[in-house]
Amino acid sequence: MAENNATLKQAVDKQVARMKRAQKERPTLLAQSAYLGTAGILFVLPIVAGAYLGRWLDGFFSGYSVRWTVSLIVLGIAFGGINVYLFLRD
Repeated sequence: MAENNATLKQAVDKQVARMKRAQKERPTLLAQSAYLGTAGILFVLPIVAGAYLGRWLDGFFSGYSVRWTVSLIVLGIAFGGINVYLFLRD
């Protein structure tokens, strides 16, 4: 009986310590905003880069062509999605 009480007390103490540590380490609104902002930049930057690169490549062809622009925007969306996935996974 005394051994069970000691085990129970250890388990309760461990949970209390875990709860206190979680309260202390709770992310602030500013930290959460910075985290989401970083995820947004990681998603948008490849799309914008793809659009500019595609527009530059389309300028080499005569007439009106958006093949490179659209292709690289779609590629940028894929890279942005992968970037955000890898960022959130860590």
